[in-house]
Amino acid sequence: MSTSDLYRDITDSAHWAPGWVQSAFEVWTEYGLLLFGVLFAVVWWRSRARHDPRAVALAVLAPLATAVAYVASEAVKSGVAEERPCRAVVGAVASLVPCPAPGDWSFPSNHSALAGAAAVALTLAVRRLALLTVPMALLMAFSRVFVGVHYPHDVAMGLLLGGSLAALVVLALTGPLTTITTAMRASGGRAAVWFTGPGPARQAGNMPGCRLP
Repeated sequence: MSTSDLYRDITDSAHWAPGWVQSAFEVWTEYGLLLFGVLFAVVWWRSRARHDPRAVALAVLAPLATAVAYVASEAVKSGVAEERPCRAVVGAVASLVPCPAPGDWSFPSNHSALAGAAAVALTLAVRRLALLTVPMALLMAFSRVFVGVHYPHDVAMGLLLGGSLAALVVLALTGPLTTITTAMRASGGRAAVWFTGPGPARQAGNMPGCRLP
C-alpha cells in the first residue's frame, strides 16, 4: 500500500467518524501543542525547588531543543517542497480543515516534529512524563493525517526528526547548562536565583535558625 492509499483510507475514515470525533481532532491538531507549552512551564517551575541544578538545566533545554527541531524541520520542508496531499492526492475526500496555502509544503510535518521533540525532551527532564507526552505526540501526528493536511510519511519523519534532534541537543548541552545553572545559583543575583531556584545553600540559609558562614 502506498502512502497516498493510506492517506485516502485515513481521511475516508475521518469523514465517516461521528461529528464529535471530527471536532475533537480538529481542536487537538490546532491547539494540542499548547499543552506541551504548559508542560514546559510546569517542569521548569518545579525544577527550581530541586537541589540538583541538572534538573533545571534539563527543564530549560526542553523548549530550546524543541525550537531547534522546528528550525530543522522548516529547513527540510523548504528544501523538499512536497505538495500537500489535500491538493495532490487524486480521488481523496476534502480535508476536514482548510488545506494550507500553496507554498506551505508538506514534508516533514512541523507539528509532528514539534510534538516529537517536546515529548523526548520532557521525558529526559522527567522520565514519568513519557506516559503522557509520547501518546500526545503520536496523537498529534495522527491528527495531521486525520484532518487531511499531511501524508503518513510526513508525520512519521516529523516525529523521527524532532525526537532525534531533541535527544542530541539535550545530551550535548546538559553538562554545560548544569554548570551555568550552578554558577547562577551561587551568584546570589535576584533574577538569576528567581530563574534557577535558590539551590540547597540558599534554601538552608533561609531556614529559621540557619545562617550561612
